[in-house]
Amino acid sequence: MFRKSSIFVLLCLAFLGSACAPATSMPVQPIDQSITSEPTATPTTETLTVPTAQPNISPASVGPSQADFPKGYNPLTGQLMVDPSLADVPAMLVSISHFPATARPQAGISFAPYVFEFSITEGQTRYLAAFYGEIPAPEVPLKGNCILRTGAFEQTDLIIGNQVWLDSNGDGHQSVGERGIGGVCVNLLDESGRQLQATTTDSNGYYGFNVKAGHYIVKVLKPDWLDFTKANVGDEKVDSDTDASTGQMDAEVNSSLLSLDSGLVPSNRVVPTPDPSIEMPAAQVGPVRSGRLLYAHIAAFFQDSCLIYAFASPEVLSQIPKCSFVAHNDSGGGSLLELERFRAIAEENARNTHTDFNYASNLFTTEPSAGGTPATQIDEYWALLNQSGWKYDPLYGAWLRYVDTSEKGQAGILHPEVDRLTGRQLHFENVVIIYADHEVVSPTNMNIHLDQGNVERGLLFRDGRMYPIKWSTKSGAYEKTTGFRRPIQFLNMDGSPAALKPGHTWVIIVTPFSSISETSPGAWKVRFYPPDGSQ
Repeated sequence: MFRKSSIFVLLCLAFLGSACAPATSMPVQPIDQSITSEPTATPTTETLTVPTAQPNISPASVGPSQADFPKGYNPLTGQLMVDPSLADVPAMLVSISHFPATARPQAGISFAPYVFEFSITEGQTRYLAAFYGEIPAPEVPLKGNCILRTGAFEQTDLIIGNQVWLDSNGDGHQSVGERGIGGVCVNLLDESGRQLQATTTDSNGYYGFNVKAGHYIVKVLKPDWLDFTKANVGDEKVDSDTDASTGQMDAEVNSSLLSLDSGLVPSNRVVPTPDPSIEMPAAQVGPVRSGRLLYAHIAAFFQDSCLIYAFASPEVLSQIPKCSFVAHNDSGGGSLLELERFRAIAEENARNTHTDFNYASNLFTTEPSAGGTPATQIDEYWALLNQSGWKYDPLYGAWLRYVDTSEKGQAGILHPEVDRLTGRQLHFENVVIIYADHEVVSPTNMNIHLDQGNVERGLLFRDGRMYPIKWSTKSGAYEKTTGFRRPIQFLNMDGSPAALKPGHTWVIIVTPFSSISETSPGAWKVRFYPPDGSQ
């Protein structure tokens, strides 16, 4: 059942450059995009092969009903699955620790279509990651010859760019699961070949330049142990645009152009010597911590799902599903779940469940809805020593995540949050803030009401804009006909389906009296206020 390809992992080991350097604490702010990293390009007069425009063939809209998702598309992301057979494996819900800070960076959450973030009292938060359609896998990302670019890209003009990625199957398309290459130098030239700007790709392979309208040349400086894949073979959104003989892309810019991507394949001429000091990250997810009452509601709207946590207090344990436990361990933020066991639990749960489960409940569109309010930053304030945030990156079309260290004297200083499994910075296409009633059961336990039949307000952040929405767990025709439930729905204020961006969604759950305000143009801050009676 689990046919997850190992090609990418093997290539990373065989053609290993260097693992991503660990992130250092830094404020959430843009960096100078024009800094030059080594090496730089010299002027060139090489003849360019002008890319031929290719059709965009990916569906612009999928969902919200099951019939609206083409075969092989994940109803929780609106994107193709790496392995379509995983559509038959129900969701795995894993309780992941955020405290103590030694739990960070967490392992595996970049693979989860949904992550729910919520308060566990005492100023602390926890995540429930919903995995479906892809099995997490460890990775040592390939790296080019240059330093990694860090920080979100700040748009000040028209922008051009995209991603440098490993074309592991060599077909010229960026297939599902093929990821970016960090630390590759990219230079911007004028028509005569004179260098104007230089940058490098970040941990996910993205690069970009701010430019005026005009004619430009983008030159990718590949490592000698990689070659360019074939160019212009299909859908402009996912094929490579780089001329294999020159490493260049020709760009006539009248508006922002974010389809200038470059696919690389291992060279048959040069094989790098792997660095024996660099090891594959441990194949684990977590750290896993105790269950919470909220999990019963989320598990209920993910039919047949398997909830995994590290036990729970007696008043909680009796009320939440018991699919599988992980030994409780306070050191390091909790115990890590081995991926081999993760797979075994998922496979066993698939054998033992017989419901034709349905996870289609939301609409995904490549184009955002009209309206909305500009949003480029989201700050989360849960407590003085529990702050995090998001910066919108127009190159990704997604939100980059940042967290603090929870150390005294470092309050509010955020650094890029990476996935321990991959070393890549976390990014989510949708960030959703929802208000929900928090019922105090004991000073350290709350029941957060995402149970069936509720409707409440919220906010959707996508594509650099904020939209007022509602969330709903009310029964529709499917629920009333079958008696089964579907995942939480996000709706426009008029009740029509809200348009999520294809990709992953991070859901922040706050009390109805928590505040959300615009602290400066485009910068939004959500401040959590706990209910009376909680610690």
